Amino acid sequence: MKLKNLPWIPFALFAIAIGLYPLIYYFVDMHNKGLFQSKPAELLRNPIWHTAFYLHISFGGLALLIGWTQFSKKLRGRYLNAHRLVGKIYVLSVFISSCAGLYIALFASGGIICSLGFGTLALLWLFTDIQAYTSIRKLRIAEHEAWMIRNYALAFAAVTLRIWLPLTTGLGHMDFVTSYRIISWLCWVPNLIIAELIIRRKINLISN
Repeated sequence: MKLKNLPWIPFALFAIAIGLYPLIYYFVDMHNKGLFQSKPAELLRNPIWHTAFYLHISFGGLALLIGWTQFSKKLRGRYLNAHRLVGKIYVLSVFISSCAGLYIALFASGGIICSLGFGTLALLWLFTDIQAYTSIRKLRIAEHEAWMIRNYALAFAAVTLRIWLPLTTGLGHMDFVTSYRIISWLCWVPNLIIAELIIRRKINLISN
């Protein structure tokens, strides 16, 4: 195994683990556990919110689970048709999950700060998804790759949220609401900054 591939191992493991996490909601009664603990009983009984929540976590989990494989040049070169098929599934999954996520952001625990944080995330995730799709339809490969990097960085917010939450509430000794308000932005803004740095580096390597 090449040393340059080593950082991909934890990246892929996190993506797979959190991508599969939504399955828990189908096999375990979570109404008094996890995120549901912070939700009022009336909201949990709302069929529209309930449907949107399950659409968001299911298709978001699928996008996270399959998306990281799309960045492998070796897999793209060897299995181009599979790459295209997985890409279509990914784009559709992000579209559904982001739209559902935008709706459930209106009811985010932590009030308006969290609603704005998660709502902005959902809008940017949807926007970059559309941009990635339209650019590849026009055969603008470099643009497509850049938009996909941004999009998956936003998808990875599902992972970074679960890293930051125990750090802020456990090591940082913050209460859940304060922590959640910070993390509604912290889970994706640094990811997007890193994505831009990666894109700039790729552009510099090509130009040099």
